[in-house]
Amino acid sequence: MTTALEKIDQIVASHPDCHTRAAAVAQVIPDLLASPDSLDPRFRESCESGYRQHLVHVHPQGLYSVVSLVWLPGQETPIHNHKAWCVVGVLQGVEEQTTYALHDQDGDEWLSVDHREVHAKGSVSVLVPPAGDIHKVANHGPELAVSIHVYGTDITDEGTSIHRTFSTDAVRESSPPVC
Repeated sequence: MTTALEKIDQIVASHPDCHTRAAAVAQVIPDLLASPDSLDPRFRESCESGYRQHLVHVHPQGLYSVVSLVWLPGQETPIHNHKAWCVVGVLQGVEEQTTYALHDQDGDEWLSVDHREVHAKGSVSVLVPPAGDIHKVANHGPELAVSIHVYGTDITDEGTSIHRTFSTDAVRESSPPVC
């Protein structure tokens, strides 16, 4: 993992634009996924009550954080968005990601499903706020799922990269009629 972290350090130092930075970090994530044994077993521990987050590494200046998320079958996040860019690589199992579009009409805010994707072992995805950043991740597979997340922020203080959560009640099948 040390070599991949050194590459991410170089990327963060040399790419000021968050879109470029996230895309470049996404090129490094396969190195982490190719060596699953590089993730210490303690960062693969699950929790019966919900998915579990493990803080693996924080850049010395707080420029990014590396986290492992561990999911038992049936566990999922709330619908949420992030404080900063995020690159995700699936290390083990299968994760389903549902992205949402945010709508606002005269102060009435709602979500509609934009896209669903299944990410298997080795898959890498990128999220950069604010566009396309609202999503939910779930393990609908039969086995444990583990993913590596690189967030463009220091999550030590708040313990999360989540900016805002959205109620499932906010999801509508389609947009309301325009009057």
